[in-house]
Amino acid sequence: MRRILVTGRGGQVGSALLAALPAQGFEALPAGRPVLDFDRPGTIPALLAEAAPDAVVNCAAWTAVDAAEEDEPAAFRANALGPALLARGCAARGIPLIQLSTDYVFDGTKGAPYAEADAPNPLGAYGRTKLAGEWAALAGNPRGIVLRTSWVFAPEGANFLRTMLRLGAERAELSIVADQLGAPTAAADLAEAIAAILARIRAEGWQERHGGVFHATASGHATWHGFAEAIFAAARPFGGPAPRIRAIATGEYPARARRPADGRLDCARLAAVFGVRLPPWQEGLARVMRALHAA
Repeated sequence: MRRILVTGRGGQVGSALLAALPAQGFEALPAGRPVLDFDRPGTIPALLAEAAPDAVVNCAAWTAVDAAEEDEPAAFRANALGPALLARGCAARGIPLIQLSTDYVFDGTKGAPYAEADAPNPLGAYGRTKLAGEWAALAGNPRGIVLRTSWVFAPEGANFLRTMLRLGAERAELSIVADQLGAPTAAADLAEAIAAILARIRAEGWQERHGGVFHATASGHATWHGFAEAIFAAARPFGGPAPRIRAIATGEYPARARRPADGRLDCARLAAVFGVRLPPWQEGLARVMRALHAA
C-alpha cells in the first residue's frame, strides 16, 4: 500500500492529510471538483481508474449543518450517494475505503460517551445523510472503515475557531452555547490518526478487525462556551481579541438544525485495534493557534 487517494482536497482534513500521509511514507493523491464531483457519478470510476490508488480516504462531504435542513437531497447526494459509489469502486479494486462521519449521528441523550455499538438516532438532515453514508460505505465495500469525529477545526477553512476569532475582533461580547458537550478535534491530529491507521493496515495486511465503525476524536471534551474561552486564551499571547463570553442555553441560540446535547465519543476501539489515540484537544488548539499566527 503506497498510493492514497484523498477526496475533498480543499477541506480541513483533506488538506491536513496531504502533509500527514507523506510523513508515514505514503503518496497522497488529492482529488476534488471538477475531477471528482458526486453530482456527476461518472467522475468516480474515471478517477479511480486514472489514479489507481491502494486506498481511498473520503473527506468530501456536505458539512453545512443548518443548510442541510433546507436542501437535504443535495446533502444526501454528497454524504450518502457519493460514498456509495466510492465504496462500489473500491470494492471492485479490492482496496480499503475510509469514510469520515460525525457525532451528529447520535441524539446526545445517553449522558455518557457513545460507543460504536450504540444505536444512532440523528436529530437532523446532516446527521441522517452522514449515517446513510456510513451504511453505504460499509455495505458497499468489505474493506470499509468509518471514522466518526467531531468539532473539527484548523488554521484554514470554515470552523468554530476561525469564526470566534473573527467575531471576537468585531464585537465586545459574544453569547456562546454552554449546554452542548463534544470533543474539539484538530484536523491535523485526525489526519495523523488516519495516516497511522493506514500504516498499520500496510504493516499487517488487511484483517477483518480493521473494518467497521471507529470513533476518532481528540481526548477530553468541552462545551462550545468552554472551547470559545480556550480559543481566546490561546490567542491572547499573539495579540488576539478578548471579548466577554456570555454563557447561554441552546434554546437562546436560534438554529435551523437541532444538535446533540452530548456528542462525546468513546475512542477505545480505535486504540485497541490500531493503537491510535488522538492527543488532548487543548494541544491541538495550541498548535493550530501557532500555525494560524505564523501564517
